[in-house]
Amino acid sequence: MNPSAESATGSAGQTGKPVTDDASSGGDSPDTNDDTPNPEGPSITDNAVYVDGKRTAEPRTLDETFEVMRENHGVAWIDMVHPDRAELQAVADELSLHHLAVTDALTGHQRSKLERYGETLFVVLRPAKYLDDVEKVKFGEVHVFMGPDFVVSVKHGDFPDIGLVRKRMEEHPELLSGGPRMILYGFIDLVVDGYAPVLEGLENDIDEIEDQLFSGDREVSRRIYDLLREVIDFQRATHPLEEMLQSLIEGLEATEQGPVASSPGASSPGDAAPPVDAHELAEDDAAQLLELKRHLRDVLDHVIRIIDRSESFRTLLENALTVHSTLIAQKQNDEMTRMTETSLAQGEQVKKISGWAAVLFAPTLVAAIYGMNFTNMPELKWFLGYPFALALMLGSGIGLYIVFKKRGWL
Repeated sequence: MNPSAESATGSAGQTGKPVTDDASSGGDSPDTNDDTPNPEGPSITDNAVYVDGKRTAEPRTLDETFEVMRENHGVAWIDMVHPDRAELQAVADELSLHHLAVTDALTGHQRSKLERYGETLFVVLRPAKYLDDVEKVKFGEVHVFMGPDFVVSVKHGDFPDIGLVRKRMEEHPELLSGGPRMILYGFIDLVVDGYAPVLEGLENDIDEIEDQLFSGDREVSRRIYDLLREVIDFQRATHPLEEMLQSLIEGLEATEQGPVASSPGASSPGDAAPPVDAHELAEDDAAQLLELKRHLRDVLDHVIRIIDRSESFRTLLENALTVHSTLIAQKQNDEMTRMTETSLAQGEQVKKISGWAAVLFAPTLVAAIYGMNFTNMPELKWFLGYPFALALMLGSGIGLYIVFKKRGWL
């Protein structure tokens, strides 16, 4: 047994807890309670021992599970939902699970990853589903411990239904006879299959955005940004899967050629996605290894397509955000152009009004001066004074009209 940095008291007693069904589990949040008991009772939803792909025992307690597993040289498969520290620590002490992996499984909120701790693989998967009404991608977590003769799954959240993995494997004993590594494949395949509806939901909303983009709706930029953020979160959950599957496939290929040494940088516990050596995969015939590789390659093909599509979604949304910004800037430029044209038109009108005002100002000025009727105004008694005043008013008006006309004011 590996000692744990956070030991739980009374582990021997915890192993005697009875198994419960899925109805005992609950909660949507991946958060777990570190030290207090699970208020909803034991978290083990299914617990069985398999020999040659067949369910041979349904132990009532964990102690019985480990005893039957060793006596029959079978594979123990334990499913847990929202376990508390004491429950998971009881399993960890019996199966020598590394305390760092146990802490990750209890804490949750982990990235997708594959780590090796001695003979045990620790895999974190991020299942997802799309909430179309709020345009959000909801993520869960499934943690899988895989050893030479056991598989322990820990689910956080209300999805997926991990019981579907067991149902599929029990319906195909030829798959289940592949041992723990085939069960691990089943969990990965379940999670990857769940990504297809997410992609469809994202694609439908992106199509709506493309239609909305040119409708002049100013709120579309917020929708684009929010959806882009969901796509980025989805990429964080799916991108590590390619490296994880490549590592598993390379480990199987190395197994066919004999035991291999650990790759550089993957010798210490916790290194991400190390190659799986022959001892970790246990000894199996070439047919089972070949079948497992085919299944893993099929999942890898799906993962690559998912990654490519999510990358195209991200590119489309980034381009849509750029196009929307360009359209907004273009509308602003058009508005500024219209305002400038209006201002110029108003300026032309002002010039015309000012020109005519000036033309009329000169005759008005002459008339105003001679209309004052002061006593000492010699022009008033001049015989030609009146014709001169009229000629002066007419001449000044015509002169100003000619000047303004040449300058384009009139």
